[in-house]
Amino acid sequence: MSFETLLKHQALAEALAKQNITEPTDIQAQVIPHLLEGRDVIGQAHTGSGKTLAYLCPILMRIDPAAKQAQALILAPTHELVMQIYRLAVQLSKDANLDIKCMSIIGEANINNQITKLKEKPQIIVGTPGRVLDLIKKKKINCQTIRTVVIDEMDNLLDNTNQETMQNIIKSMLRDRQLAAFSATASAHTLELLKAHMHEPVEIISKAEVKMNPNIDHFYLIGEQRDKFVLLRKLLHALDEEAQRILIFMNDGPELDFIVDKLNYHKIRTYSLHGIVDKEERQKAMDEFRRGKIKILVSSDLAARGLDIPDITHVINMDFPAEPNEYIHRAGRTARGERTGQCYSLVNPRELAALRIYQREFEIEVKPVHLVKGKILSGATKEFYKDPDRKKKTTEKKTADKKSNNKKTADKKPAAKKADGKKFDNNKKKPDSKKFDDKKPVAKKTVQKNKNEK
Repeated sequence: MSFETLLKHQALAEALAKQNITEPTDIQAQVIPHLLEGRDVIGQAHTGSGKTLAYLCPILMRIDPAAKQAQALILAPTHELVMQIYRLAVQLSKDANLDIKCMSIIGEANINNQITKLKEKPQIIVGTPGRVLDLIKKKKINCQTIRTVVIDEMDNLLDNTNQETMQNIIKSMLRDRQLAAFSATASAHTLELLKAHMHEPVEIISKAEVKMNPNIDHFYLIGEQRDKFVLLRKLLHALDEEAQRILIFMNDGPELDFIVDKLNYHKIRTYSLHGIVDKEERQKAMDEFRRGKIKILVSSDLAARGLDIPDITHVINMDFPAEPNEYIHRAGRTARGERTGQCYSLVNPRELAALRIYQREFEIEVKPVHLVKGKILSGATKEFYKDPDRKKKTTEKKTADKKSNNKKTADKKPAAKKADGKKFDNNKKKPDSKKFDDKKPVAKKTVQKNKNEK
């Protein structure tokens, strides 16, 4: 099936063709017809499967260009994802010759400037929930004209942190508005919360048996936490020739900046991307990374949510993700569309158990590799990690050490006690009182003898 057949909109199909997008993905083929009918939809598909176009194409088709008012609201968790969706909407509208005005609304930007731009009556608003709710409360966004609301990355936007904000936004809309939500993963709580605000929603799980993008190869390297930076630097050197873009993930924001400084010190040019960095710096980092002026970007989980940069060929988990869902979203930054990619994880011995759990849950194989003279070779770094009996041997050694310690303790018998409870030792020699008594008379006799001689 082609997009022209699916959309029945030649101009939009030609606009997609300019971006070399001619055939819809599985999630797009299933979602688009329902959204065009005005149905509420919950869509789940692995990262890189084209969920953004699955809702953006129907929105563009249902907008009335003659009505100069807000008609669609798209909510996303991060500045970067908002701008990414906004740019795509603007590009498609331009290429398809659609007279549709779009606007992005993000936190940290000047709210007065945003209020001024809202007076231009954009038909599509893409924004982060916090700032959007602020403008709704100020009555600068007219919710009564919005017919479609889309929640991108629903598992993130409907967590405990954002739940109240999202509910307030949804309750501000008309009761008969269309609501659609998308993500690679969603908890039972998230789905329950969504359905409470939907009208007979259509649930679409694209290729349910595939939880992870099958075009990604997974590898891991073993190293202690203190050695991970050196391991990262060597891995980047080994990947230098084959990698187009590399996205490195860390858990801690302050530590992230420290690692970026160290990489730059070692002549590895990179930027950081996380919530603490101000808007201008984040925008500069993203622009240079997209254009290829820098090859490496170090990011937190939230900042990289939903990023769609086709040239990312490698993802590196310097800090191992604490949650299985985060592993999916991290790895999914590569192998976008039909491309292939690689995901490397730097793990310490204590994280191997979690890695095996992820393998079983996502039905993937994470292969061990190690570095030798700037080359990536298959296999674990040490024989210890490859020994299947290592756990048994460790247990046996601990048992033997315990028995040895118990034996030493038993050999040290406590001293016997007298009836009054005082300790004594039968083997200890008693002091020779006679020996000490003889010394005093000798001294006296010597003194007396000296007097007689005089």
